Amino acid sequence: MQISVRHSTGKIEQVAPRKLQKLIEKRKIVQFLRSSGWVTVGYDQIRGLVPQLYSGPERRS
Repeated sequence: MQISVRHSTGKIEQVAPRKLQKLIEKRKIVQFLRSSGWVTVGYDQIRGLVPQLYSGPERRS
């Protein structure tokens, strides 16, 4: 299964799912297509890219 991605130039191409993560990390694409519609990198929530950092006090005991 291929995933549609949109580059900043507007070019749309099909890529393998394993390549999608690399393109997002390298900021080579601005959007990719999910079944629910286009996802904008840096704006819409993307699974696995949300930092898990918490700088508040530890409250778990």
